[in-house]
Amino acid sequence: MTTYTPKVSKAWNTFTYFMFGIAVLMMAGGIWSLQASFTAKGYYAMSALMLVYTTAAITKALRDREEGDRLYNKLEDARTERMLAEVSAKDTN
Repeated sequence: MTTYTPKVSKAWNTFTYFMFGIAVLMMAGGIWSLQASFTAKGYYAMSALMLVYTTAAITKALRDREEGDRLYNKLEDARTERMLAEVSAKDTN
């Protein structure tokens, strides 16, 4: 049975954090310079924060589901291997 090893590089993580920081700065600058009331700016800021949170939550949910499927598949593989071993043991007797 093979084990799963994630293949994420440090460079990719650094790039991702850097791009997130740029996006936050651009969004904050856009909201700051927006010709709108303080209430509208607050609404846009809260919407941006909620969008970031829900993006992270969806990513986590998808990752958790994939890891759960991987564990389920390992259990099914182990059951199948055990059944095959039992059948081959009966055939040799």
